[in-house]
Amino acid sequence: MTTLKQTPLKQTPSQTVGPYFAYGLCPQQYNYDLKSLFTPVVAEPEVPGTHITIIGNVFDGEGAAVNDAMIEMVQADASGRYVQSPAEIRESGFRGFARCGTGTDAQSRFVIETIKPGRVDADSAPYIDVIVLMRGMLVHAFTRLYFDDEAAANAKDPVLAQVPEARRTTLVAKRVEGTSEHLYRFDIHMQGPDETVFFDV
Repeated sequence: MTTLKQTPLKQTPSQTVGPYFAYGLCPQQYNYDLKSLFTPVVAEPEVPGTHITIIGNVFDGEGAAVNDAMIEMVQADASGRYVQSPAEIRESGFRGFARCGTGTDAQSRFVIETIKPGRVDADSAPYIDVIVLMRGMLVHAFTRLYFDDEAAANAKDPVLAQVPEARRTTLVAKRVEGTSEHLYRFDIHMQGPDETVFFDV
């Protein structure tokens, strides 16, 4: 009778969303010798529309900036249309998708370069879908980003209308004044009194 030799198994990393995703999915940002499929740049300079920069932090329940989170953003172009194919991306220079880790910025921020999206239908305000991945989370979180200089459209948006009025500000990016560029600030609070509204999708 043959006896099989038992090899002790070593402990594997916890099955949480991060921080491994940031390193593996943003290799260029973290200076790994691999090409990133998506970067923090959504639109090349020649893409029509108002070019904007979105900056922000992901804060944990104690109010500390998380330095190993990863943000993904999905959006329509300036005419309110989503990308349909890789060929369209190559032709237009508009990717419609951004991916950014917070671990390479001195202030643990995400910085996204894009264009302001158009309205995808007559009822919706301009918005960007946001996905948050970070340490300790078993499932990534979904939220939305609206713009504070679209107040009239925001007031009619059917999704934003379902959010309690006192909490709607957690979904609104604020225009940073005093700069020559179109800069918006959007912070994400995972817990606490200013917790961002997340959607069950």
